[in-house]
Amino acid sequence: MQSLDLVDVFGRVAFAGNPLGVVRGGAGLTSEQMLKLTQWLGFSETTFLLPPSDPAADYRLRIFYPAGELPFAGHPTLGSCHAWLAAGGRPKRTGVVVQECGAGLIEIRQDGEEMAFAAPPLTRSGPLSETERAEAIRLAGVDPAAVVEAVHIANGPKWQLLRLRSAQDVLAANPVSRAPIGTDVGLAGPHSPGGDADWEIRAFFANQRGQLTEDPVTGSFNAGVAVHFFASGLASESYRAAQGQCVGADGRISCTKAPDGRIWIGGRCDTIAQGASLPALG
Repeated sequence: MQSLDLVDVFGRVAFAGNPLGVVRGGAGLTSEQMLKLTQWLGFSETTFLLPPSDPAADYRLRIFYPAGELPFAGHPTLGSCHAWLAAGGRPKRTGVVVQECGAGLIEIRQDGEEMAFAAPPLTRSGPLSETERAEAIRLAGVDPAAVVEAVHIANGPKWQLLRLRSAQDVLAANPVSRAPIGTDVGLAGPHSPGGDADWEIRAFFANQRGQLTEDPVTGSFNAGVAVHFFASGLASESYRAAQGQCVGADGRISCTKAPDGRIWIGGRCDTIAQGASLPALG
């Protein structure tokens, strides 16, 4: 029997983050049924908890967005772990949950009131080509003069980062309405010192109909940004990012580089509903 939990992830308070559907008991569903439910719910992603195939993992996770399946995504990782623990899951290692997914084994830990995952390595990095840069600028609707840097930060999704002069430039972006399926473009710009966030983030992806959609709060994009920022010296030790205000969300993402070099991406998780029975999916 499958059941559905609803979790809010990365919100500064409940109902201010990125909603997630988590299906427990997903082993009896086909990929087509998983995608059908994902599209019906209409969230950025829906996840399906399954028994692990790797003995080191506590559970296996399949992650779907409306246009297909993803090897990894950040807010689904935190929200699914939160739901698994809330339903009585017990990790094999005290204090650390190990998730198996398309990107391999991902560690998740409780960090005070927040959950945090270890950012996976980038699968592609380096500058965008001139053609890629121009297209990313067009899709995101940003002032070309505001672009400081344009790089690949793929880590499952094929994210492209446009680093802008300021948070104000990020908030002023006016993305196009349609884009090729597979588009993953995000923006980051610094806030003035003294606020409760150091960087402003926006992220856009194309859904199954080719509509360019703004994600409320994005774990995978923030993970890629953090890996790039710490490696390039744009951040040291830790910083806090804000995301979502252009779509009515109020997200906060904590990004920390541990002494061992690993980068942790954290945020709040709130259970909104738990244990709804799912009918048979045709």
